[in-house]
Amino acid sequence: MTRLLDIVERRVDKKVVPLRTNIHPTAIVHPNARLGAGVQIGPYAIIGENVEIGDETQVGPHCVIEGWTCIGKRNRIYTGAVVGNEPQDLKFRGEKSYLFIGDNNLIREYASISRGTAGGGGETRLGNNNLIMSYVHVAHDVQMGSHVVVGHGSGIAGHVTIEDRVIIGGIVGVHQFSKIGRLAMLGAHSMITKDVPPYTLVDGNPAKAFGPNIVGLRRNGYSPEVRLEIQRALRILYRTGYSVSKAIEVMEQELAGCQEIDHFIRFLRSCDRGICR
Repeated sequence: MTRLLDIVERRVDKKVVPLRTNIHPTAIVHPNARLGAGVQIGPYAIIGENVEIGDETQVGPHCVIEGWTCIGKRNRIYTGAVVGNEPQDLKFRGEKSYLFIGDNNLIREYASISRGTAGGGGETRLGNNNLIMSYVHVAHDVQMGSHVVVGHGSGIAGHVTIEDRVIIGGIVGVHQFSKIGRLAMLGAHSMITKDVPPYTLVDGNPAKAFGPNIVGLRRNGYSPEVRLEIQRALRILYRTGYSVSKAIEVMEQELAGCQEIDHFIRFLRSCDRGICR
C-alpha cells in the first residue's frame, strides 16, 4: 500500500509504466486513508480515515466509504454506493467493527454494505468476483463467499451466510440468520425465511424448493455423474416426506461419498432455522 498520490512502477511489455493514484479535486479523502497503486477516486466521493483500498480499485462519483473498511484489488464501486456505513441495528453502540471486501467485485449504483456488530463477530465479509447490483442492501455481519450475484433491489438482512456461486434474483428479501447454500438460485421477488440447501432452486413468498439448479450445475462444470447424485439427494430430501435428520441418514447409506454430497449433508446438519420446502 502507498500513501496518497504515491507512484509505483510495473513492467508491461518490457516497458516501465507508472501506475498513479488519481483523486478528483472535488473528492474528500482523509489523509490517513491508505490507497493502493492505481486507485481512482471520482468526483465528490468521500473516503474516511480508517479506510484501506487496494490497487487499481475504482471508486465512482458521490460514493461514501467509511469506518474500518478494507477493500481489495481491482474492485469497481459505482455512483452513490455507501460502503462501510454503521450497522442498521438498534443494538449497535458505536463499537469498532469491520468490513472486508475481496478482489474484483462490482458494487453497482447506490448499493449499501454495512460493517459488523459485536453480536455478530464484529465483521461483515465479502469474497471475490461478486456482483452486487444497484440498490442492494447487504446488512451487518453478512458472510458472503465468491462469485455471488445479488439482483437489483434485494435486501440481505443481518447475520446471513451466503456460500459461493449463489444467484439471488431481483427484489429478494433474505431474513436475518438465514443460510444460502452453494450454487443455490433464488427466484426474483422471493422471500427467504429459512435456509436454502446447496444446489437448490427456490422461488415464491414464502420461498419453496423447485428442484436442483441444473443450469447452474452445468455452467459450473459439474459432471453428469455428480449432477445425478445431487438430484438423488434432493429427491430424498424433498420427495420422500422424511424429516431432515432421516433424509441425512438415508443419503449417507445410499449415495456415493463425493465431496458435493458431503458438503450438502454438512449444510443440512448446520441448519438452525429449518429449510425452504
